[in-house]
Amino acid sequence: MTKTPTARISLADAKPAAAAVDALVVALAPGRGRKAEVVAPGLTAAVRTRLTEAFAVLGATGKAGEVTRMPSGAGIKAPVVVGLGLGDAAKQSDAESVRRSVGEAVRALAGTRRVALALPLADDDALLTVSIGALLSAYDYVAYRHASKKDRKAPVHAITVLMTSAPTAEQKQAVKQVAAVAAAVNLTRDLVNTPANGLPPAALAAAAAEAVDGLPVTVTVWDELDLRREGCGGILAVGQGSANPPRLTRLEYAPEGATAHLALVGKGITFDTGGISIKPAANMDEMKSDMAGAAAVIGAVRAVAELGLPVRVSGWVPSAENMPSGTAQRPGDVITIYGGTTVEVLNTDAEGRLILADALGMAAADKPDLLIDIATLTGAAVVALGARTAGVMGNDDDARAAVCEAAAAAGESAWPMPLPDDLRAGLDSRTADIANLGDRKGGMLAAGVFLREFVPANQSWVHVDIAGPAFNTAKPYGYTPKGATGSGVRTFVQIAAEMAQQVG
Repeated sequence: MTKTPTARISLADAKPAAAAVDALVVALAPGRGRKAEVVAPGLTAAVRTRLTEAFAVLGATGKAGEVTRMPSGAGIKAPVVVGLGLGDAAKQSDAESVRRSVGEAVRALAGTRRVALALPLADDDALLTVSIGALLSAYDYVAYRHASKKDRKAPVHAITVLMTSAPTAEQKQAVKQVAAVAAAVNLTRDLVNTPANGLPPAALAAAAAEAVDGLPVTVTVWDELDLRREGCGGILAVGQGSANPPRLTRLEYAPEGATAHLALVGKGITFDTGGISIKPAANMDEMKSDMAGAAAVIGAVRAVAELGLPVRVSGWVPSAENMPSGTAQRPGDVITIYGGTTVEVLNTDAEGRLILADALGMAAADKPDLLIDIATLTGAAVVALGARTAGVMGNDDDARAAVCEAAAAAGESAWPMPLPDDLRAGLDSRTADIANLGDRKGGMLAAGVFLREFVPANQSWVHVDIAGPAFNTAKPYGYTPKGATGSGVRTFVQIAAEMAQQVG
């Protein structure tokens, strides 16, 4: 699989005016009236005044995310200077606003090879905020472009964050770690953006192994025969309609001395037609993204292992292609999930929960401290929370809150949702232990209630529905490109880091 390179990032205490780059980004904040003021550190008063006046002529206001580009003029080595509006975030009080604003500037500079950022950095947290926003925005998926590739402006190749003093070894190491997380997000984006004919279940398993090659991660892959021996009826049933057989992959990172154990399970439907309960044709091409949960797990395990966090992380990737054919499962079929629970399949387009049920049961058998599954599971999640916010459910209120807090710290939007017990009755089956579809009302919550059936009551478990934020069908914004976003990776790395700290 072709990998999209992550931009190089470095720290320097060079003066902004002397930076040998192709473009210099300076911060703008709202000033008096509509006049934006340059607040970039390291510039002389005379240069700040000249730039402020020039940006005023161009109509810059300093509002968050506003990007104003112009020739630099005398006194600045870079040929282009970009005014980046930070709004109130110029005070560094809103990390996500800063990340998105920086993303707007770096994304707007596509086609520019080397960029320097002269932005106010109140502390090391602000440094990391700026760094991740810049790195995540320097991305474009062109692996399958040929003739049209020349028409696209390449993302920024090298980013230098300018500081007012020499960077410390600790700061350099912290930015290096941020770059590792950004690379994992880009890997996840690449996997999700890959067309379904380039990434059937076996290829996804191979890509997972490739992603952690050279890292202390053990990879185990179950093929269809292994799955049958294990009793993984959900994965087998969903995959039986396809010429591409299903797989289950486990990525195990277990550093010596680690005591805390985080288990991650990601839905890996490499393409979802809906099966016999086939989807409408409109926008079905986007169903290559139905393995975004699996991709997030792969990216997260890679990042945690590369960072060397002292916590055990198990990544489970059940994968299948949901196709209609003469061998496909039918509405009304009854299948047996790992552990013995039988499920009546009322709708073959409610397939993600079936493969997750098998993987959740296997992951729970290891008794991790925290078990999290992530999936593009329900359209109802998009209806309830929109296209940018994940729904978070679970059997443990404290764990659910911790996941939401970790997402907020990482810059990913998530919202806690309940699992109402009354929805369980809607999943009653006439012929099996449970049906895979309940009442249409509260569909996101009913899916969570279904998954809860396959997790032991004493196992701390959280379910994250990323049907909205995993794939951006609108125009790019902030550091988020069109297409795959890499949703979930940063949250999982944050959780793993917090678990490591708690143990330490």
